[in-house]
Amino acid sequence: MTANALPATGAPPGIARAAGVLTSYIEAAMSEARFERLSDGTYYGEIPPCPGVWANEPTGEGCRETLRDVLETWLLLKLRDRDPLPLLGGIDLNQVVEETWDQ
Repeated sequence: MTANALPATGAPPGIARAAGVLTSYIEAAMSEARFERLSDGTYYGEIPPCPGVWANEPTGEGCRETLRDVLETWLLLKLRDRDPLPLLGGIDLNQVVEETWDQ
């Protein structure tokens, strides 16, 4: 592969690495999720290390899915604004982002 060639994924190496790290980061965040059934029968979920990431749905599965969607949107906004991100699962996404921007 030449210096300017793209890997098979079509993404530059730094971006491809970052994408894999993002997936791991999201999984680590979801492992921090806390769920409870509320008195009205709905389910509430939040990810404490990620302020503002919460969901409330009629079913537990729906709550988990919505929470993941909210997390992904939160993460995209944090990345766009270059806001600091919490260390999750031993992943310092702030460092990964910095390395990716530098490429």
